[in-house]
Amino acid sequence: MNRAEHTLILEELGLMPLWVRPELLDSPQEVVRHQPARAAAETAPTKPQRDAQAHAPLKPAEPARPLAPAARQRAAAQVNTAPEPIDAVAAAQQTAQAAERLAAIARMDWDQLQAAAASCTACELCKQRNKPVFGTGPREADWLVVGEAPGADEDRQGEPFVGQSGQLLDAMLASVGRTRQSNVYILNTVKCRPPQNRNPTPEEMAQCAPFLHRQLELVRPKVVLALGRFAAQTLLGQSANISGLRGQLHDYRGTPVVVSYHPAYLLRNLPEKAKSWQDLLLAQQATASQQAGGVPASAPLPQSEQGDAPPV
Repeated sequence: MNRAEHTLILEELGLMPLWVRPELLDSPQEVVRHQPARAAAETAPTKPQRDAQAHAPLKPAEPARPLAPAARQRAAAQVNTAPEPIDAVAAAQQTAQAAERLAAIARMDWDQLQAAAASCTACELCKQRNKPVFGTGPREADWLVVGEAPGADEDRQGEPFVGQSGQLLDAMLASVGRTRQSNVYILNTVKCRPPQNRNPTPEEMAQCAPFLHRQLELVRPKVVLALGRFAAQTLLGQSANISGLRGQLHDYRGTPVVVSYHPAYLLRNLPEKAKSWQDLLLAQQATASQQAGGVPASAPLPQSEQGDAPPV
């Protein structure tokens, strides 16, 4: 066996380069090739050093460095956007309470209903109202007029359709021989005034709807006149605009409904009074048909019965 083969065997056995002096190797390249292993062996810790390291006390952990402002913002955003846990028990209780409230209102008589509306706190509108606007007129009227939400005058007086809008409505009703004192019951979609006369929200209308539905059941009118988009939406469950709903009869639980413009809109758009006059004639026709024994749903006003608008 020559020296090269001997060196190769020692290297394979892991005994190089400790047992071989560098000067015994065949070439300087072999010295260079084995220097990293020799350096690692020379720098490896001895057994006493390893024992000392094993029994040395642990260094305390360095405190975490504070997050940069941008990192804090990202972390806060992640926390804020985390979905809140759903309390199934609380949700079930709210559903049960809503059903109980709805059933209770459906059983009320006039006095109970008015007292419940006056003390209602189901939505935020109760916090700023002066007086709830329940309704006005004879409780056995054959016409029932539904407006939208009370304004400032209604909130002060507790009566629907006062001020300029109320004066125009009274003139319109008088043109077909009707008054709020004799044969028309008037109420609003919601009982309390929204702040700054804003539109009522869907939640507010939904909380007030049971009162409205019970009033219609108690009055049992021959025809309902829905004035404005929110009144039509509450009664018919449709979000179409007034121009698409007026001019035909709709149905509310077996009672014909005529949709027309709100008097406040007519005060700003005087030419539309002619269309409102046609809607009043359609309501008159529906009333006569009811008295005669029935009125077809979605019946348009015959051309022969349309007339010019009176000076209201």
